[in-house]
Parts: sequence; C-alpha cells; structure tokens
Amino acid sequence: MGAYGQKVIKTSFLDSLATHGVKFTQFYANAVCAPSRAALMTGKSPGHTSVRGNSGIGENDLWYRIPLKKDEITISEYLQKGGYTTGLIGKWHLENPDSLYSWPHKRGFDYTFHRQWDKYSDNPNDPTTIWENGVPKSLETEWKKEYISRDEMRTDKAIEFIDQYKEDTFFLTMSYKIPHTPESDINDDEIYADMGWPEVERQHAGRITILDRLIRRLFSHLDAQGLLENTLIIFASDNGPHNEGGHDHNFFNSNGEFRGYKRDFYEGGIRVPCIVYWKGKIQPRVSDHMASLWDILPTVCEVAHIETRNDVDGISFLPELLGEQQPEHEYLYWEMQLDGWWQALPDGGFRQSLRKGDWKAIRYGIHSKTELYNFKSDPYETNDIAKQNQSMVREMNELLKTSTEATIGFPYGGKVQNYKAMDVWNKKN
Repeated sequence: MGAYGQKVIKTSFLDSLATHGVKFTQFYANAVCAPSRAALMTGKSPGHTSVRGNSGIGENDLWYRIPLKKDEITISEYLQKGGYTTGLIGKWHLENPDSLYSWPHKRGFDYTFHRQWDKYSDNPNDPTTIWENGVPKSLETEWKKEYISRDEMRTDKAIEFIDQYKEDTFFLTMSYKIPHTPESDINDDEIYADMGWPEVERQHAGRITILDRLIRRLFSHLDAQGLLENTLIIFASDNGPHNEGGHDHNFFNSNGEFRGYKRDFYEGGIRVPCIVYWKGKIQPRVSDHMASLWDILPTVCEVAHIETRNDVDGISFLPELLGEQQPEHEYLYWEMQLDGWWQALPDGGFRQSLRKGDWKAIRYGIHSKTELYNFKSDPYETNDIAKQNQSMVREMNELLKTSTEATIGFPYGGKVQNYKAMDVWNKKN
C-alpha cells in the first residue's frame, strides 16, 4: 500500500484513510491465514488458540482442517450476546466442513456468505458452490457479468447487510479474499495493461487496486447512510506478502526493507498494515504502539461495553485511538505448524517467535537454535546476535517455552497431546 511505502500499485483510498485515521506502524498478524484468523476471532495469542496452522493431524493419521473449539468464544459471539446483529462475508477458514458446529453461522454470526472448501472432505468440495447462512447456492446464480472479481460480489452482499441492519447496532467482518491466491482472475483486461508486466504480476497489482476501490465503495455507502460517525472501521491483513501462484513478492518490493514473507516469522511475514478510522471520534495520527490481531476483540468489546473472559490475551488499543494512556504488551508471541496436506517437514515445520520490547527471538524447529535480533540497531533482522547475548537468549527461550500450551492436532512445539492419531503419526515418522 502507498501509505506504507508502495511506489507502483495504486491504493489511493486506503492511503487517504490512513491520513485521516490512525495508522499503526507496528501491527502484527500471524504468518499464515488460519492461525491469524483464530487469534483475531478469539482474542487469544497464537500459543493459546486451538488453530496453529492451516491444517493439523486428525483421526486415522489424516491431515485436515482443525476447527475452533466449542469452548472458545468468538468476537461475534460476544457481540451477538451484547445485542449486535453480526455478519461475516468472505473467508472464514476456521472450520472443518464435516463439523457443522464450526461453520460461521454456528459461531455467532447472524448472516454468513462464504465459500466452504476442504481438500479431504466430500462436504463440500465444489468451487462453484457458495454458502449463505449455511445453505448451498450456486455461484452462477449469484454472479453478475459485470463483476470484476468475486470480491465485488461480496461487497454487494455487505451493502445489502448494512441496508438491512442500519437501524440496529451491527458488526460486520468483511473478509476480502484478494490478493490471496488462488483466486479467479480479475475481469478487467485494461488495468495496468500498459505497464508491460508479466500477466501474473499485472493480475496481482490489479487485485490490490480493485480491493482499494471496493473498500472505497463500502465506505461511501456507510457515509451516504449517515453511519460513519457511529461506525468504527478497522482495516488489517492476516499475513505478510505472499510468494505464491507465480507471483514474486520482490516484484513490487512488497515487504519493503523487511526480511521474509508469508509463512515467515521475520518481520516481512507478520508485520502488516493496520488503519483505524472513526469519524469525529479519533484524531489522525501515526502510532508506533505494538499491537496485534488478537487485540481487536478486546478493543471492539470495550467500544461496545461488553466484558470479556479472562482467557483473552489481547489488550484493547482503544486508549491509543483516543490519545489516552495505553497499556502495553510485555511481549508478543507467535507459533505455527507448516506441515499439512502437501508437505512433510522436520519437526512438522514448527516455527515460533517472540518480541519483547526491541528484542526479537525466532526459532525454526523445536530442536533448532534461537536467533536473536535487536530492532534498535538492526530493524530489518540482518544480524543474528544470539552468541553475544546468551543471557537474553535464555530469557527468550523460557518465554518461548511457557507461552504455548498443548492443543489437539498440532503436536509440534514440545507439548504433545497424547492421543491415538498422534501416536500413529509418531510411530510412522
């Protein structure tokens, strides 16, 4: 995005929103979709949610999508119980399609419009099917010829949701897909056509500019309905730039000076844009407050005057938005398991990281050495200084060990749940 240094891809509306709202410079997601969304939805850190990767080990030694646990309360469930009408449009990625309780319309959303897909499930495995409130519909019946992308269809649904509930208090998770891959090509042969880029890069840039236009359309509709003064808008991403589907993250310098990209725990994989706008309520500013996706739940609940359980790890950043004294995280912790449907890696591809103040520890594999970086002297993580700072490494290693707890489906990380599927897996491997 231009507001964060992009020089080529046009994002004029989001850039403008950043100048009129609060632009966070140290905002964090996890390094891949599902763990990020689990943290966002539950307010728990990546070491405490039940979803630690895009897939985990299930019964009969099969990899499959691990859903949120029933006892984890989602942001939508908090708000629904607090009197809000809730909606989710777009990506969910926190369900097992064969476990109905884990679908979004069973997790606190009054209205849902999303696509279900799971590689090892027959229920369903059809990319032409879209699900509305848990009922399958043909994508063809929802699709209009003039749509540029599927996210334009999703924006139509969002506007319908707003129009239906504009007299109520509502909460909408607008989970756009682009520029994630795979996604259908944009239905626009002209956008960036004169740049001479490879087609995969033209499509990538076009998706981001289209996303910017769609968010402008959504914002303009809120404005036309007179809803902006009473609507808190948060824009963020669920991971750093990707390197998939033929796209090269270096082509547009998508991670700037930061090292790494999607699936990395270096800053390029987890530090993401975040812009917060609330007309007449917050003053435009740039914030260096260290915040995360799991801070959104307590922030929104504080705005809505809803109490949360004590298992929420996030810290509300509402004081930061209002220019008041802001409580800080002692540290932020991340973990992820990369093993899954299409790969088998040492230690299950387990990765973990922790940031405490200016110190950052990263470990790729539970038996690997810990890398250590200091942002004051090395903001782009180019110089591992672990050997020179062994006492700090020991402190960070202890935090890495104590910041994670066992969960079913993700055995790597030193705290293995002892159940049959994992026993079978360990014997075979």
